[in-house]
Amino acid sequence: MEITEFEALSFDCYGTLIDWEAGIAAVLGPWARSRGLALDDEALLTAYGQQEQRAETEHPAALYPDILGRSITALGQELGAEVTADDARSLAVSVPDWPAFGDSHAALVSLAEHFKLIILSNVDRASFAGSNQRLAVTFDSVLTAQDIGSYKPSARNFDALLAEARRLGVAEGKLLHVAQSLFHDHVPARKAGLHTVWINRRHDRPGWGATPAPPADVTPDWEFPSMTAFAAAAAPAP
Repeated sequence: MEITEFEALSFDCYGTLIDWEAGIAAVLGPWARSRGLALDDEALLTAYGQQEQRAETEHPAALYPDILGRSITALGQELGAEVTADDARSLAVSVPDWPAFGDSHAALVSLAEHFKLIILSNVDRASFAGSNQRLAVTFDSVLTAQDIGSYKPSARNFDALLAEARRLGVAEGKLLHVAQSLFHDHVPARKAGLHTVWINRRHDRPGWGATPAPPADVTPDWEFPSMTAFAAAAAPAP
């Protein structure tokens, strides 16, 4: 299939549309320096990502601010550094402050001319509402971990996505999932039978950052370094 043959696009938000690594690092960096930890942002993000994934697996019904607080607390225990209640709260309430990638808004506006747009995100409704003010786009549907009761990469999240696409009238096989994380999105999306687009935000940096490495080999159908490049490829031929 060509990208233009799809009827709807489902998006991961954090890492794909919102720069969650910049947002997390803006809190973790000052905390680490105040505790005398000689770790740069990449090392902090890598260590943090493992803790967040563990918290989401162990507490699938917890709201995302609670996951953030648990994750930084566990990171402090791992690194032998104090995490106060204020430290945990600073990260827990930071999501609305996380910046959107500079190309997200314009690309989404362009894509909305040709596709239904769906969000499938590992956050709570209130956190996403804050981020959507930065994206400034109206989505046809928003599904969060709070709505579903589990966090990606759980198959439950993609079952919920497929059910929502059917509710919206999207024909079978006409939903395309767009995401940065191979771990959270591409591996489970492919298992669910979805075609996928990889927005490889880390194409110019080594490592996986705040996202765990994928547990299995996965090959997205398309790969782009930015939302701008994806939107250009998804535009119908004149």
